[in-house]
Amino acid sequence: MTSALKLILFDVDGTLVDSQGTIVSCMNEAFELYEITLDPRDILSIIGLSLPEAVARLAPQLHSDSHSVLISRYKDAFFRARAERGRDHSPLFPGARAVLDALHAVPEYILGVATGKSQRGLDALIEGHDLGMFVTRQVADHHPSKPHPSMILTAMSETGIPPADTVMIGDTTFDMDMGRAAGVTTIGVDWGYHPAAHLGADHMLAEFAALPDLLRRIWPD
Repeated sequence: MTSALKLILFDVDGTLVDSQGTIVSCMNEAFELYEITLDPRDILSIIGLSLPEAVARLAPQLHSDSHSVLISRYKDAFFRARAERGRDHSPLFPGARAVLDALHAVPEYILGVATGKSQRGLDALIEGHDLGMFVTRQVADHHPSKPHPSMILTAMSETGIPPADTVMIGDTTFDMDMGRAAGVTTIGVDWGYHPAAHLGADHMLAEFAALPDLLRRIWPD
């Protein structure tokens, strides 16, 4: 089954925006309460998961009540960073703006996001970077954590676009596993937070500028 419309879903952190500095510093600030020092590589490994799942993986030795405290402290630290630095706390990756604008100008393309961010966090990011082109916006508040396919399945349901005409673009194994579970084409990026060699994507991108041509190859006229 195919449709005239094509659904292009993006992960956010590590794919559209470079938020690792803010995420690492805020996570370490949260964990200071328990005198735990995290390896930055461990923090990068959980980016993309919902916050409860991420904290549980980083601190399996702590009780769930402590996880709730850490989540609250992380959110407070992140909101302060956003208030102090504005959109500079999570800048767009080079080339992202131009490509998003170009894809948005194609009538058949429907753009969306599938992210481990909260609704509040995504709304602030979209406002800060003027990313109103995203039609479907799937966030951790309303779904099981990646790699469960719920975000992609819901985006396809909302837009009426089938798996054959949907792609998932991301930088982590969670994104690729989610895409495979939903039956869509996966596109990995090599500028994100998981090693590109581990992604196992259907296609790989080395720069944003290559995305439009890749999509034309995936969906030839």
